[in-house]
Amino acid sequence: MPKTRTLKPAAAWQEIEPSEKDWDNLGKSEALRMYHHLRLVRAFEEQVLELDAQGLIHGPAHSSIGQEGGAIGSISPMRPGDQVSGSHRGHHQFLAKGLNYLDADGYDPLAEATPQVIEELVLKSLAEIMGLAPGFCKGRGGSMHLRWSEAGALGTNAIVGGGVPFATGAAWSKKRDGSGDVVFTYFGEGGAHIGSVHESLNLAALWNLPICFFVENNGFAVSTTLAEQTRETRISSRGVAYGIPSFRVDGMNPLAVRLATERAMEIMRSGGGPVLIEAMLYRFYHHGGGLPASAFGYRSKDEETEWRNRDPLLVMSGELKARGWLDNAVDAELAVITQDLMNRITNELTDRQDNQRQIKPSLWPDTATRDEGLRGNLSELDGRPHIEQEDFEGELAPIRFVDAVSKVMNRRMEMEEDIFCMGEDIHRLKGGTNGATKGLSERFPDRVIPTPIAEAGFCGLAGGVASLGRYRPVVELMYPDFSLVAADQLFNQIGKARHMFGGDTDMPLVLRTKIAIGTGYGSQHSMDPAGLFVNWPGWRIVAPSTPYDYVGLMNSALVCRDPVLVIEHVDLYSEKGLCPVENYDFFLPLGKAKIRRPGSDLTILTYSSMVQETQRAVQNTGIDAEIIDLRSLDRAGLDWETIGTSLRKTNTVLIVEQGSLTCSYGAILADEIHKRFFDFLDHPVERIVGGEASPSVSKVLERSTYVCAEDIELGLRQVMINVSHPRFVA
Repeated sequence: MPKTRTLKPAAAWQEIEPSEKDWDNLGKSEALRMYHHLRLVRAFEEQVLELDAQGLIHGPAHSSIGQEGGAIGSISPMRPGDQVSGSHRGHHQFLAKGLNYLDADGYDPLAEATPQVIEELVLKSLAEIMGLAPGFCKGRGGSMHLRWSEAGALGTNAIVGGGVPFATGAAWSKKRDGSGDVVFTYFGEGGAHIGSVHESLNLAALWNLPICFFVENNGFAVSTTLAEQTRETRISSRGVAYGIPSFRVDGMNPLAVRLATERAMEIMRSGGGPVLIEAMLYRFYHHGGGLPASAFGYRSKDEETEWRNRDPLLVMSGELKARGWLDNAVDAELAVITQDLMNRITNELTDRQDNQRQIKPSLWPDTATRDEGLRGNLSELDGRPHIEQEDFEGELAPIRFVDAVSKVMNRRMEMEEDIFCMGEDIHRLKGGTNGATKGLSERFPDRVIPTPIAEAGFCGLAGGVASLGRYRPVVELMYPDFSLVAADQLFNQIGKARHMFGGDTDMPLVLRTKIAIGTGYGSQHSMDPAGLFVNWPGWRIVAPSTPYDYVGLMNSALVCRDPVLVIEHVDLYSEKGLCPVENYDFFLPLGKAKIRRPGSDLTILTYSSMVQETQRAVQNTGIDAEIIDLRSLDRAGLDWETIGTSLRKTNTVLIVEQGSLTCSYGAILADEIHKRFFDFLDHPVERIVGGEASPSVSKVLERSTYVCAEDIELGLRQVMINVSHPRFVA
């Protein structure tokens, strides 16, 4: 028989329960402040359900009624600089953080009028949930996307667990600042099973970040019971698995939650790293709306009654009354005061007509602002020295493309202390797998951060860092196909953040990745990401084709306040081109194409490695083609002035791209050209593009899937035949 021994977890795993002494130690003043906030949050949520029943909430109304004790208990001891992020059911945390920020000392609602700042908080919160212009996010976020950065509310999130990596990034920033501030990220037990949450737990533990993963375990993911979701139903065990101290508390008891929070803050503020708190609580209603869950058959009425008897309002008022800090009359008066506040706010947002409420028409957002704030206005690039290669006055010399990548990053990190790099294997192998980060880890060891294989986790973390605005992450994805692993963080979170949160949230992040078509790495390492990223709002995309352009465009990307995808190509890495010998401080404008060869027979639009391939093909055919290197590929960055001037001259357009027919950038470009310039075209837009299948490992099969100079040459000749060019028509 083998010998066995029981293993103990590396971190503490405890259940916390308050004693009578703990209630006494809380004190009357703080207890009443917490109770007032609890009542106000409850009144707010009840008003939301009432408005929802009247059809005045467009979209879901995820009520937190029953769960407020977890929010008030955990947020009441926070400092102004502490940050919170929440999930789709996050009204209570958002309001609690706002109240804690504005009412740190606690005003007396019985003796004082509600402060104007509190009324504004409630009005802007309710307006946002109703989708109205006065809301915190101008009505764009609604119930599930509430953000108020001034108060430390990073944003609630409609993707289950989706906001957790961002919160981890905020904690990374707080740790680097040395401020002592901490971050709390709230999610349900359902979110505890999302992969990006586990990646975030691991990264937070690995890097010792001051973040509390706060699990609101209400027992149900919509209607699926916890036992149907997982074998180990004690969700706090997830923290222990990553070496994170973890606590389990009664979430219906605000003081129990507060005690666990204070313990967590001691650990985090002293440099002990992350903590996990599992609060056992209960939402009194169905997943959305004002009907009880028993109406849908997945809970019993007896169960609901049992939990309602543990209402955090009852728990807290009972303890306060037992100590003589509150009586029934005062309690009733507090209820009236909070309800009157909600009635006043509702009256400001609605009118009554035929005894029915209607939203005041003047409060709807102006539809003309639909796309405003999707990206920034690039004013941050104003006044920068934009210098094209032919205008450069310093010394130029041949340099490998990949050396330009590392040199410009060395220069920028030398000059800008807020820039850091993150990615897999970027610290070793003499500059990562291709040498693109050569010399960085030796010069900036604390700013070149190698990551585990956790693309969703570290991309989201970088997004969270960027959203705070203090540091600028440069993330390397070893292959662009891996962006699909991190798709939620890249597209739902980073790309949408600015617009979703009202158009004011900068997202200064650079994502570097390389196209590896033709290297034999097969279907899952050979994507051209342009066609994928251009379909998602918020991203800017650049694809330099020369070392000089790479330096200028990367410098601009590292100033831009939007997320920028920088596409590199393995075929270009070893190619040499002219680049400055010393001056790496020049810029190239985002949104400006480059004519690589003037011509009159047709206009060719292309980018990245296809620029050189196209130049070779044109030279072999003798066609007088105008070759335009697009350089900027996002919808806002396409240089329609240069494109339009060219096609008005040639009246024929050919798009050349290397990658596959599926997820094609050229298809989007061709559609837009037809819409804008149909009257100037003598022929439909032509395209040279790869096959439908992704590249295979077999050399001959792979070669058949992508475009090179030979294919471009054949395509050019066919285009000339199609447009009846005299030289090519018998």
